Amino acid sequence: GTKPLRVAANTFDAIRKKYGKDACSDIYVRTLVNDSSTFWFVGKLARRTDLEDADMRGNSVPTEMEAALSQKRLIFEYAKKLRPQNLDGPYAKDLELWLAPPDSELDVVQNKVSLTKVVGSTNDISDSFSVADVGYNPEIYVGDEVNEGGLRVTRDDEGHPVKPVFEINN
Repeated sequence: GTKPLRVAANTFDAIRKKYGKDACSDIYVRTLVNDSSTFWFVGKLARRTDLEDADMRGNSVPTEMEAALSQKRLIFEYAKKLRPQNLDGPYAKDLELWLAPPDSELDVVQNKVSLTKVVGSTNDISDSFSVADVGYNPEIYVGDEVNEGGLRVTRDDEGHPVKPVFEINN
């Protein structure tokens, strides 16, 4: 249960600190069973991007897709606990993982950014890849979010916004 999540979160923190946001991706999950146009923000991924990094365990730099595929099961398990009303039980069997640029939550909400579907399986990960080079920072709900849900956006089946871009007044 919690140990793999803790390891992934600690790894995320270390990578983010060393590499900054450019080594990261935002992560969303949707289910095809319930409301397939709703994509739930479930956290962030980070990956080591320098083969010279002394902490690098694999012999190749993980691609964004490899990073996502390597953490997919952990992310889905966490997402089901984060938002059981929409992503667990009968909705859990058809979950999809989607990526957005790092720290793009506001741009995503404002319909400025499309999401990218994670395709493939762990079989598509390079033999030289190491999961130790990838971290996951889970979204945590506080207060009203626990019942009402946190950040979620509406997208079409290609991950594109269905409504026009809008600005949020400061």
